[in-house]
Amino acid sequence: MLAPVRVTPPDITPVSLTDVKAQLHVDHPDDDAMIGALLTAATEHFDGWTGILGRCLVEQTWRQDFGCFSDCLRLPLAPVLSVDSITYFDGENAQQTLDTSVYALFSDARGPYVGLKPDQSWPGSYSRRDAVSVTFKAGYATTPAEGETPAQSTVPEPIKLAIILQVKLNYDPLEPAVRESYQRAIDALVAPFRRVGI
Repeated sequence: MLAPVRVTPPDITPVSLTDVKAQLHVDHPDDDAMIGALLTAATEHFDGWTGILGRCLVEQTWRQDFGCFSDCLRLPLAPVLSVDSITYFDGENAQQTLDTSVYALFSDARGPYVGLKPDQSWPGSYSRRDAVSVTFKAGYATTPAEGETPAQSTVPEPIKLAIILQVKLNYDPLEPAVRESYQRAIDALVAPFRRVGI
């Protein structure tokens, strides 16, 4: 299994710049660029393939390539909202799209995976490292914009708070003891959301 590839990044951040500024008690635009960069860095610290949680936060599209079909095409990120498509290289090395009637999205103690529906079988595939590609949407669903209300993230509140605290940790000059207490709080907030290998 190759490393997953992000196809489409999130449209929004888990926490808005306005919300972060309110928590930092910043009411001027002078530091918007810096606070925005800190928000991006804090989000990336937790989000996606390289994030410490092993999950996607805001809805985004990823592709996972496999060397061949197998009983269980394990997806390395959670939560998975849907499988957009499965493509594969057939015996002639021509790319094909697999019909959705063949497979379904499942989840077990190890996380999400794609498997066969009853009475179905995988087609033959060409021998190459990226013979099979699963494109999927992962992350917590986004509530669409409505009127003047912008799109909203449904990321759990403890993760949102951890992101805000991470920004505060890097924005405010804090005493070492205070920094340590912030870090412990961040670790405690995200602990239930870390994906653990089984």
